[in-house]
Amino acid sequence: MLICFLVTSSLSFLLLLLKSRPLKIPSSRTGIPVSLVLDRHCSPVPVRPPRLSLKEKMSPASGADNAEESKGGESSLLDLPELALECILEKLPPDGLLSMSGVCTALRDRCRSDYFWDKHMKQKWDRVVGPSAFKVWQLCLASRRDNGDSNQGKQKGLLRLFSLVWPCSWAGDRINTGEDHTCSLPHDSSVMSWYIALETGRFWFPAQVYNRENGHAGFMLSCYDAELSYDFRTNTFRARYPPHGRRAMALETGVTWERLRSPPVDTSPHDLHSSDCLKDLCPGDHVEIQWRRNKEFPYGWWYGVVGHLESCDRNENYCRCLSSDAVVLEFNQYSAESRWSRTTIDRRNHREEGDEVDGFYGGIRKLRTDDEISAWKRLWPTGPLE
Repeated sequence: MLICFLVTSSLSFLLLLLKSRPLKIPSSRTGIPVSLVLDRHCSPVPVRPPRLSLKEKMSPASGADNAEESKGGESSLLDLPELALECILEKLPPDGLLSMSGVCTALRDRCRSDYFWDKHMKQKWDRVVGPSAFKVWQLCLASRRDNGDSNQGKQKGLLRLFSLVWPCSWAGDRINTGEDHTCSLPHDSSVMSWYIALETGRFWFPAQVYNRENGHAGFMLSCYDAELSYDFRTNTFRARYPPHGRRAMALETGVTWERLRSPPVDTSPHDLHSSDCLKDLCPGDHVEIQWRRNKEFPYGWWYGVVGHLESCDRNENYCRCLSSDAVVLEFNQYSAESRWSRTTIDRRNHREEGDEVDGFYGGIRKLRTDDEISAWKRLWPTGPLE
């Protein structure tokens, strides 16, 4: 009860403090809101905010910043019990934490702690930012540390090597030409820095986009690898698709959150996915299968369901499709007369199958959760495709 009373009674003081002491940060030339401009000289912060002793609270380092608050014996926010202060900071949104970090030294260290920013990171970015994005982020930071701020033109080594084995291989060309600002990022490896890099669109991260290129009919119910950058003004994303064949890199704007996901498997779009579900596939299962137009194209993931063999009467009590080496895949977004509506693969010896006319089918993933299945069904076209 005492803690609840302290938290409640402190809210009005906190609001008054934020209004009377706004964070003064110079405006960015790139149009980034001043509340999200990162201090490039901040040092790494602890995982959990340190407990402050009374002596530390009254130290000259923090006392100088809080001289105005201390005049006349007025209470300071830091006079609150540790648990009460922590509860208040946990309730603050990201911009509130940033504002509070500019109040004094003690609050700066606390408000930049990973302990508070992990929650905001998971709430907003967890669904679209996966392990692949984190790897790129870590490599960008390592490149910055190795080369230094004054050597931005030479930040190629690690990223060029990484581009040979990771889906966003087209990133290397833009780094060479100076068009990519992904590595124009701070050295700080804190969660707060990563959150701000994502929020301001300064960090292009690998992800996958459903129905690429504004739902072009040729890509309906597919999901392709791309690089994404967030546009905070519209709450949408910019997507860059890798060049393939004679086709240049494609750029799409206005991509909504519903059309994004983090890559579910660690497989390059140019490599065949190793299928581990073939022996278990039976009619009614929902799947994704790799498909590409020709050998020069990257794979995309396409939604389908496992169907019955023509010899099967579709009676579930007598169905023997699971015992057959042939697996029928149906793509019901296409009309029954379309050549894309149905294909058959070998359950035991499946490799890339197809030709230059109908394209090439690759690895298969079985969809095991309702969330994965519903994500596809939300994108179902209004009418059958040809």
